[in-house]
Amino acid sequence: METCVTYRIATEQDLDRIIAMLADDSLGSKRERYENPLPASYKLAFEAIASDPNNELVVACINDKIMGVIQITFTPYLTHQGGWRASLEGVRISSSYRGKGIGTKLIKWAINRAEERGCHLVQLTTDKERPDALKFYESLGFHNTHEGLKLKL
Repeated sequence: METCVTYRIATEQDLDRIIAMLADDSLGSKRERYENPLPASYKLAFEAIASDPNNELVVACINDKIMGVIQITFTPYLTHQGGWRASLEGVRISSSYRGKGIGTKLIKWAINRAEERGCHLVQLTTDKERPDALKFYESLGFHNTHEGLKLKL
């Protein structure tokens, strides 16, 4: 039986569920602070995302229950003749729904959303400590074409 997944822009009321999902794995549990109440920094970040027309925080739902989240940032570039790119970040599926195709549907939805916004490229990064995530993204057609570097501040 096909699972019907719906997508919508996240609201502030979704923040608790989103942070719970982000904290619910070996890497996320080290960097997120899922506590009650949530640290104010999460609300401030949510407000910045929600007020930016080039950012979309989207939740994936089954029967109105949030099962996944993704942040899509649309960025104009001078390269590629002034084209737009979509960057996918903070992708997470509820641990009870992992391996059931929800992540595939969410990424394909995000790719379609990028096309709707006129993007010529979709890009993402995944932590090197997530080899299964890398294989997952490659199975969806993503290619390891660049070396990514980060500087923690």
